[in-house]
Amino acid sequence: MSRLSKLFQLKNGSRIEYTLVGSGKPILLFHGGHSDCHEELGYSNLLEQGYSILTPSRAGYGKTSKELGPSLDSVCEAYYQLLNALQISKVHVIAVSAGGPTGITFAAKYPTRVSSLILQSAVAQKWHDQNDTTYKAARILFHPSREKYTWRLLSYLSGRVPKVVVKQMLPSFSKLPAAEIMLQWNEDDIDQFSAMIQRQRSHHGFMFDLRQTASSLVPEMKSILCPTLIMHSKYDNAVLPEHAYAAKYHISGSQLCLLESWGHLIWLGRGADSVHKKLNSFLTTVDS
Repeated sequence: MSRLSKLFQLKNGSRIEYTLVGSGKPILLFHGGHSDCHEELGYSNLLEQGYSILTPSRAGYGKTSKELGPSLDSVCEAYYQLLNALQISKVHVIAVSAGGPTGITFAAKYPTRVSSLILQSAVAQKWHDQNDTTYKAARILFHPSREKYTWRLLSYLSGRVPKVVVKQMLPSFSKLPAAEIMLQWNEDDIDQFSAMIQRQRSHHGFMFDLRQTASSLVPEMKSILCPTLIMHSKYDNAVLPEHAYAAKYHISGSQLCLLESWGHLIWLGRGADSVHKKLNSFLTTVDS
């Protein structure tokens, strides 16, 4: 799925890179970590259902200014200005993985602009502690001065030996054994995974993600008024299901859809069709 990105210039000189595809009711999609406005997972289904998808590169990712990164309130104000500039009055918000705090903050801060909130494998509480091994490894591998070399190596390997890379990386996404997961995947899933790896970069964005996910989101979740769907695999090992339970507990009237799919990337594998059907049903209900 090839699409051209555009740049929106803010009054303070900062800029937001974004893509807009489709022509139907708008969805504002906040991508996960190591991604940008060229994300593709889950898009085909939404476009087939007649939606348009606005995807900004989150702060520090792609060509979006890193100066927007430290404050979720400030960056959500920038996305609000982007909607105004594009004359989009109301959106469904989909927040994926490390994009969860952005989606939650936007829905809480601008309730009149949000028709619904969908959290997919989303961070909804404190994520990585500064003392845990994952945090320390991420600070090394995805530091802005080194991340391009990490992704260059992973991109090269995923292009040469994709199945090997998939099997090596699966434990970071799922609690299930890799051999069991591979039985749920087909060649197209492997191709999509490899394409994802080859798109990814961290730039300054993932360091902002680590910083932003160290704070509580309880006040924001408690103030969300729109219909909310929480979709999370019970086997997710990247963002544990406890995040989904926290969102369900704090967001009034929210629906929790605990999935049997293999892990974090719920758009891949045998359970993907079920994920799409549940999302489509929720959006149709909200729109009716």
